[in-house]
Amino acid sequence: MKNKKALYLLLSANAVSGMAQGISMLAIPWYFADVLKQSSNFGIMYGTATILSLFWGLYVGTLIDKYSRKNIFLTISIVGTLFIGSIAAFGFYNNGLSAIGIGAVFCYTMFVYNIHYPTLYAFGQEISDKKDYRKINSLIEVQGQSTSIIAGALAAVLITGINTDLLTKLGLANFNFLLIEPWQMHEIFLLDAVTYALALGLISLIKYEKSFVETMNSGNIFNRLKSGFSYLKEHPLIFHFGVGSFAIFVIVLIHIHQLLPIYISNHLKKDASIYASAEVLQALGALSAGLGIHRVFMKTNTIKAIIILMSLAIVTLLVLVFTKSSIILVLSCFVLGLTNSGSRIMRVTYIFNHIPNNIIGRTGSVFQSINIFLRFTFIGIFSVAFFSEDNNIIWTYFIGAGFILLSLYPLIFYYKRLINLKQPD
Repeated sequence: MKNKKALYLLLSANAVSGMAQGISMLAIPWYFADVLKQSSNFGIMYGTATILSLFWGLYVGTLIDKYSRKNIFLTISIVGTLFIGSIAAFGFYNNGLSAIGIGAVFCYTMFVYNIHYPTLYAFGQEISDKKDYRKINSLIEVQGQSTSIIAGALAAVLITGINTDLLTKLGLANFNFLLIEPWQMHEIFLLDAVTYALALGLISLIKYEKSFVETMNSGNIFNRLKSGFSYLKEHPLIFHFGVGSFAIFVIVLIHIHQLLPIYISNHLKKDASIYASAEVLQALGALSAGLGIHRVFMKTNTIKAIIILMSLAIVTLLVLVFTKSSIILVLSCFVLGLTNSGSRIMRVTYIFNHIPNNIIGRTGSVFQSINIFLRFTFIGIFSVAFFSEDNNIIWTYFIGAGFILLSLYPLIFYYKRLINLKQPD
């Protein structure tokens, strides 16, 4: 594999910063839902950040296609260290943070996600040979989800702590050195800032040779944006595929950040330990997809495999509507993690094989902007107070299943043309 050392440094930096990001992004929704009892306010904040990401997401693609992907990662790490570190310091100085400060970290991390992951995939494509695309995408998924599992476990410990009752239940009553007080949000954010700094050091060590000579578009932002839209207009099948295959990701991301804490708190009447367990199982499902999804569908074409995974996601969401069990929830999260990551690996590999690297950022921005708009729409709907009352949250899962079902249409309608679509030279 070409540029192996560079790839491993990139994945290591991604793992280090991703772990603390994961802890923060798990802790914040739970804090709003369970501690502040402000699920609707969190939904409004989440929706506002999402719609602002729509414009940021369009611009991101032009940056990815114009500037060094390594320099983009270095910039993200520097800004993350300073911004989140400053909020953490403010929290230590005032012995706590307001909801605004905590929300600011959540919104900032959302904006980072919008440039981080497109850059990660574009960088992976840039330093890899075509024959290694599947392997690279699986490595990225395995690394990301392994990090999520660790982040979920640490989040459970840091949010709830370890008390004597838990140790007694585990038969460890005499192991008092294992007692851990719940961390305050500013302490979690300090950990987040430190990992950004560590990632900065790892990324600065990356040296690589491009796998191909590419022509970067140096025109102004509007011309570069236009070229992304023009490419997809000239290749409508790729556009239909990109939009339809994104459906699971739209719903699962909202499920993680907005719906799951309310589902557990209002519908199941359970605590943060179930929340963290569900997150860990979802990450395990995603990790399983990274390790074996291509083996499972070795004799199945990409389009059919994605259709199967989307259908499985629909069934899983409907199961959550008609059941009220913690065990079923965590198992369902495992399946959602598997279907989401499995379809993403295959989706990205298909796009890598059909879109040149010099325009991958701009076309990705088009897909990302549509994705953000859809998420904003659903977040706005699900932020209505009705869904936070009693166990009405179950209706959001019914709506999510219906959306994925509708998204299957272009994949089924253009099925034969998609599987026979020629790859660019």
